[in-house]
Amino acid sequence: MNLSLSSSASSSSLASNSSSSSSTIATTSSSTSWFSGIRGRLNRSASCKVKSNSASGGQDMGGPVVMGKNQFPGVLFKYGPKPVQVAFKTGDYQQQVIFIGGLTDGFFATEYLEPLAIALDKERWSLVQFLMTSSYTGYGTSSLQQDAMEIDQLISYLINKDNSEGVVLLGHSTGCQDIVHYMRANAACSRAVRAAIFQAPVSDREYRATLPETAAMIDLASSMIREGRGSELMPREADPCSPITAQRYHSLCAYMGDDDMFSSDLSDDQLKQRLGHMANTPCQVIFSMADEYVPEYVDKKALVERLCRAMGGAEKVEIEHGIHSLSNRVKEAVQAIIDFVKREGPKGWDDPWN
Repeated sequence: MNLSLSSSASSSSLASNSSSSSSTIATTSSSTSWFSGIRGRLNRSASCKVKSNSASGGQDMGGPVVMGKNQFPGVLFKYGPKPVQVAFKTGDYQQQVIFIGGLTDGFFATEYLEPLAIALDKERWSLVQFLMTSSYTGYGTSSLQQDAMEIDQLISYLINKDNSEGVVLLGHSTGCQDIVHYMRANAACSRAVRAAIFQAPVSDREYRATLPETAAMIDLASSMIREGRGSELMPREADPCSPITAQRYHSLCAYMGDDDMFSSDLSDDQLKQRLGHMANTPCQVIFSMADEYVPEYVDKKALVERLCRAMGGAEKVEIEHGIHSLSNRVKEAVQAIIDFVKREGPKGWDDPWN
């Protein structure tokens, strides 16, 4: 379906106001790559079956990437069986940057998507925004495991239908946890991931610990899980933004919960245990030095240094005065991402099959 997607007419339904709303993305030039060798191997996987013909042929759609303020011409498509599993792609190229938003995010999650789409198009990359079960208010009844499965379905679609030569994952806020979990799961299509960008990888646990109700709610969630009621909903005061199960609340808020990956009080060994597998993938960490969701007691410079080291030497970008969404530092964010992708690849990245 070719169409123009606009946020101006429905901004109230698409806006995100939580601790996880915003992102950034990457670019590089297209070339024949190692990814052509993935197809013979991938068609042995039922979840990532590959067809030889591309639906788009990798041809430029023509016309502007951005028609007007927050108006994007592109293709809206379904990538999975659930009604919510739809995605929107700007640019029609065989390399894609996939934006993975945070809690309450969906389409048009960040203000810099427009300049990012323009910058990507100049480098012959497509930008893909997508919805999954956890989008908008769905995060409370979903999980990292569910997100990872749906990310894999999206990448499988891009390989099958768009003849993809590889993707870059761009996570914002809690979307960064999705990247870490997806790459650890060694999913069928994860070898198609050329690089990962973490924008605002902050601790949901440390932020929520500043809220008065959190301690009691963690105790309640732990009790419900012990009683075999982890899939039941917590009281409304646990999360005013979304219905949330005891299991998901515990994952986000408890010490060493599934989502607890970027907390400043984790030891170096704990961080390496959770993030060390990312050393096999080129990574960039973009940290907002005025992030309002990082408690004041946290030494941000020390934290970002430790996160990069735990990932095996990820590139570090500190955005001075940048807030969580980087809406006040759009140009710096987009430029940092483009520089990273152009410098590192695709020729600079190793063939993951070797």
